[in-house]
Amino acid sequence: MPYTWTETAGEETQLQLWPHNSLPPRGFAAVILGIFTLSLVPLGILVGSVMLWGILPFMLTALGAMWWALQYNYRSRRILEVLTLSDTRAHLVRHNPRGDVQEWDCNRYWAVPEMHEDGGPVPYYLTLKGSGREVEIGAFLSEDERRALYDDLVRRLRG
Repeated sequence: MPYTWTETAGEETQLQLWPHNSLPPRGFAAVILGIFTLSLVPLGILVGSVMLWGILPFMLTALGAMWWALQYNYRSRRILEVLTLSDTRAHLVRHNPRGDVQEWDCNRYWAVPEMHEDGGPVPYYLTLKGSGREVEIGAFLSEDERRALYDDLVRRLRG
């Protein structure tokens, strides 16, 4: 699961959530190398002809576009959500891909996790409610992971 609970100093519990990346850096390199290698096969026939120079820029452009798209995907998935639960406070910090930080803080007694099975941007949309605000948590997780996280949050906030 792309989240972990840890016990920190004192009586605090910390939850860290991040998006799942199915393509690790080594896989990224393998995909780019594979595309490059496979695109060389048809170019081998054209070696020594003028047509090679007509097709080569398009092949390199396609390779560059794939590189850019995968890098953009990695950058857009650099999200980290940290929920810190102390005896009296619940504090959520979300680090967005562009570097901006969003924070939510409330009394732990009033913090209530809510599961919206439909009607949210994703099925089984999970929110935390308290201090007059409702904030999403773990929207990037899969449906099963959000359900498991909901159960964990209910247990931890009431425990």
